[in-house]
Amino acid sequence: MTSRVNETSRLLKGIVAGALMLVLAFGFAACGSDDDDGGGGDGGSGGGKKIALLLPESKTARYESQDRPLFEQKVEEECPDCEVLYSNADQDTSKQQQQVEAAVTEGADVIVLDPVDSASAAGMVNRAKQSDIPVVSYDRLILDAPVDYYVSFDNERVGQLQGETLSEKLAEVGSPKGPIVQINGSPTDNNATLFKKGASGVFEEDGITVAKEYDTPDWSPDKAQQEMEQAITAVGKNGFAAVYAANDGTAGGAIAALKGAGIDPATKWVTGQDAELSAIQRIIDGEQFMTVYKAIKPEAAAAAELALALADGQDPPEGLINGEENNGAADVPSVLLDPVAVTKDNVKDTVVKDGFWSVQEICTPQYQKACKAAGLD
Repeated sequence: MTSRVNETSRLLKGIVAGALMLVLAFGFAACGSDDDDGGGGDGGSGGGKKIALLLPESKTARYESQDRPLFEQKVEEECPDCEVLYSNADQDTSKQQQQVEAAVTEGADVIVLDPVDSASAAGMVNRAKQSDIPVVSYDRLILDAPVDYYVSFDNERVGQLQGETLSEKLAEVGSPKGPIVQINGSPTDNNATLFKKGASGVFEEDGITVAKEYDTPDWSPDKAQQEMEQAITAVGKNGFAAVYAANDGTAGGAIAALKGAGIDPATKWVTGQDAELSAIQRIIDGEQFMTVYKAIKPEAAAAAELALALADGQDPPEGLINGEENNGAADVPSVLLDPVAVTKDNVKDTVVKDGFWSVQEICTPQYQKACKAAGLD
């Protein structure tokens, strides 16, 4: 009986020892796995990092159709193990503040922030900095805050392109002094301030009269339509020769108001910006005069590259930074890309050539005749 007990005891001890060895082996393996996945090693940029991408609104089509997927695609290419924490604020500053808090709580290693309000976003940057999280100001410059980098276009130049292209057209059609209706962007967006500065400088230099001028809250096409209706009521159908609209959404609103008043938009030379698909179709069809093409793919890619470098505690890729912008707190190292004016004459050589929009996307049945006339068939 005693020998049986001793044998059972030896067996139990062997089982326990074996189990303990397995537990230790798995424990060491797990530790090794953690070391391998940690950021900043030789295994690639940003391994296992969390990149927060916070965009401001969805009324402007580009954010959901271009910026987000292009940014996520670039991160996936460079760092398959990285996670993009995405949020859209729907033009709500308080909501964006909550999204920043959520990104901090979720352990974001870097925040790429396109602000709803360029001024109030300073508090969001400061909140991120409290947790030692670097911030890239994307597309719109965040003011009076210690942002690490800025990625955008030369936004004053965007306004100049709009103004110059419109001024040239007005001179061509025999109305060099206008007058025009000027529909600017959101007063809370620093980019809108720069677009306005660039365009207004051209109008002043060329002696173009502004009959009515508006700043459009939230970049809302509906509000732009109301503003254009008010302008038509105030100055009459023949009281203006053209419409400066700061982007394609406000251009769409202005064109809707022109149509509602029985005015052919093709006779009023409406500007725009962002090269939205609907705007390119309006340009091909003659309803909108021009837009400004900002190649969002390199913008989103540059932001992703900066974010991955910051997440790893590394410097930006060599040659990426090509300028600086003062945001009231510092001269912010910047990636500044060149905008391009687009009219019916160069749609094929710009947005189509770059693959921004395909001929198939532009030339739906409604626009096939216009596309053929423009050489896009």
